Amino acid sequence: MDEMNNLGFTLAAACRKHGAAIAIEAAETKLTYAALLDRAMHIERALAAHGLQADEPVHVFVSSHPADLAGFLGVWLAGGVVVPLHRTSPASVIDSVQGRSRARLVVDVARSDQAEVDAVACIGDTLPPARAQLERAAMIIFTSGSTGVPKGVVIGHDAFSGKLRAIDAMIRFRRNERTLQLLNITFSFGIWSSLLTLIGGGTIVLPQKFIPALLLEQLRNEEIHRVGVVPTMLRAMLAVLAQDTDGLTTACPALRQILTGGEQLSEQLATQVAQLFPDTDLLNIFGLTETSTCDFFQFPRDRQANPHSLGLPSSNVRFRVVDELGAPCGQGVIGELQITSPFLMSGYLDEPGLTQAAFSDGWFRTGDLAQRETDGQVRLMGRSKELISRGGNKVTPMEVERALKQYDAVCDCMVVGAPDDILGERIHALIVPNSGCAIEADPLRAFLSTRLDRFKMPDFIYIADALPIGRTGKADRRELRNMILGGALSPLSSLAGRS
Repeated sequence: MDEMNNLGFTLAAACRKHGAAIAIEAAETKLTYAALLDRAMHIERALAAHGLQADEPVHVFVSSHPADLAGFLGVWLAGGVVVPLHRTSPASVIDSVQGRSRARLVVDVARSDQAEVDAVACIGDTLPPARAQLERAAMIIFTSGSTGVPKGVVIGHDAFSGKLRAIDAMIRFRRNERTLQLLNITFSFGIWSSLLTLIGGGTIVLPQKFIPALLLEQLRNEEIHRVGVVPTMLRAMLAVLAQDTDGLTTACPALRQILTGGEQLSEQLATQVAQLFPDTDLLNIFGLTETSTCDFFQFPRDRQANPHSLGLPSSNVRFRVVDELGAPCGQGVIGELQITSPFLMSGYLDEPGLTQAAFSDGWFRTGDLAQRETDGQVRLMGRSKELISRGGNKVTPMEVERALKQYDAVCDCMVVGAPDDILGERIHALIVPNSGCAIEADPLRAFLSTRLDRFKMPDFIYIADALPIGRTGKADRRELRNMILGGALSPLSSLAGRS
């Protein structure tokens, strides 16, 4: 494999170059580049001892442990494919991913904090089959899909390495810069921002938890040059700042960039953030896991010229807007946004039909509705897919519905997203109980917590005798959303409004 396009070789080279410098910093821990590489090489040797094959998937558990990225690096050095999973994911979610990835080995660096406990464990005896799709693959990232079953997005070393270089050409990660990492590295946004910080010779600063007041205090008191957030986090920060008397307009002189993505950034929110941080560039980034992320960058100058656009495409990324027949749309005409580049996914794991349907003549079909502006840029107009964007996390209604329908008292249900000032959207579920059954909030929440990640849990649950029916006589999500926005439904009190 070309070493320049191998994430393991690239990251290991950065570790050797910056050996004594601090790579990752947490509350009580400072991990040097040399120590990060040492832990990764220990994992590499342990995987080899377990007989890891080339391009074999390996589960890597992560949260906010300082050495989590050593798990990524160790797998790559050993020739494996990283399948990131959060440590708090329910067993059912982990089992589902394992069934799809067929991984027999797991890496959890938190285990190796304990004496005599290795970071690598074996969870199966059967070697997974060789899959041509995984040749030169770097990662399999599981994302919510329109069918309700998470899809395994296969990203190659060549594609992701190339996209990292394209991103760095836009953002320019510098040596000794400190990136405050609030983003989960099970998701592509957290992964690329972490990798570029390390490849550039910077330091990743890990907070224990996202608490807006503590984050603002950290930006005031520590030398932080860059922070990555989803707009939900920005809204939460503004809510705290509304009661803040100290002011932040000149309190964060080191803060060079605020990177945001994962959900739509409104013009109002962008203006508010820019006013609070006048010496900091707010960069709005648009991309998808399937495209190796970061396809469009909206810099402050782009926002001033056209606040509604996605900004400019990154290097080697091309886009088009087409109608239902695939013909190009004229300016101002709404169609589907499609993207092509050398950085696209290899496909959905073991899903040739879904992979084929996701492309049109080499262009990835985003499922987003967009239109070309008069200046040649593109503006998002909505989503043709039904994914809910809650706090930057993508949730498919069908996945939540399937979990709800496993509850004995549920006869039928429907899930939609509705706008929320803080999270962008919240998850609303309407339940039709079985005859003679009562739905109680706390037992239902306990049941769902074993089947859904926390960010997929419904924020509001409503009870009704039937699902809303639209003009076609079918159950209608749009009608349910209108009922919610119109205040026609009252939620179960103990589930309402969680954050």
